[in-house]
Amino acid sequence: MKKLWILGMGIIIVMIVGIMIMTKPSNEHHSTTVKSTDSTYINSQIPTLFLHGYAGSANSEKYMVQQAKKKGVTKEVITAYVSEDGKVELKGKLKKDATNPIVQIELENNKQGDLDLNAEWFKNVLTKLQTEYGIKKFNFVGHSMGNLSFAKYMLKYGDDETLPQLNKEVNIAGTFNGVLNMNEQINEISVDRSGKPSRMNPPYPDLQQLKDIYKGQEIEVLNIYGDLQDGTNSDGRVSNSSSKSLKYLLGNSPKSYKESKYEGKTAQHSELHENTQVANEIVAFLWGR
Repeated sequence: MKKLWILGMGIIIVMIVGIMIMTKPSNEHHSTTVKSTDSTYINSQIPTLFLHGYAGSANSEKYMVQQAKKKGVTKEVITAYVSEDGKVELKGKLKKDATNPIVQIELENNKQGDLDLNAEWFKNVLTKLQTEYGIKKFNFVGHSMGNLSFAKYMLKYGDDETLPQLNKEVNIAGTFNGVLNMNEQINEISVDRSGKPSRMNPPYPDLQQLKDIYKGQEIEVLNIYGDLQDGTNSDGRVSNSSSKSLKYLLGNSPKSYKESKYEGKTAQHSELHENTQVANEIVAFLWGR
């Protein structure tokens, strides 16, 4: 009799549990849905620093930054304002876990021709971001002389392991071996297949040490330049040979190196940073999966 009672109670308990499972609210399953990792862009906390060229400002970077925001790459954008004495003020604030944050650099003295000083100012921006946000890596996007200033930064500080390390680099219209009508005439200098120029203008010879600094650091490089297709082999301000000479400076040291040539009126020196195709290529290179 006792065995039958225990058996009966067991059956009742099983039935109750079964009813509870069947009547459990179905929306609980949906509340635990995991977000898809299949996204167009990576989710990274590595900041991307944009640096303008001679006589430029944050406005020079504005269109490219807006395109990144428009495509949903990031919502986090601040400006690093560098005063004439090299002090850095961050305008805006990044969230602690900001996704693909962007930092627009604006130099108060935007006609500063001292590359060593420009390199020091760039370092000041990095150390400020390091102090405020603890960054360990960064991406770089430069236009015109901003690229030469950054090359000088890498030459002086690129092997300093106490500083944030370069991850990806985008160069637009780089003035690595000169500027037309300043220290180079139209179609005067050419480069060979390795990017070596037929004549080297200062500070190009010194920059050849960059290949040693880039070696083994797994840095990816995208080198963008423009050709007006008017016979000058230039973007109207910088020769294609000057921009392409970066290849020789870096050699086989980067993890990857790609050159991208744009043609026509929209490939003019100052139009390159307003060019939709250029902006799209930069977005894909820096943040594409």
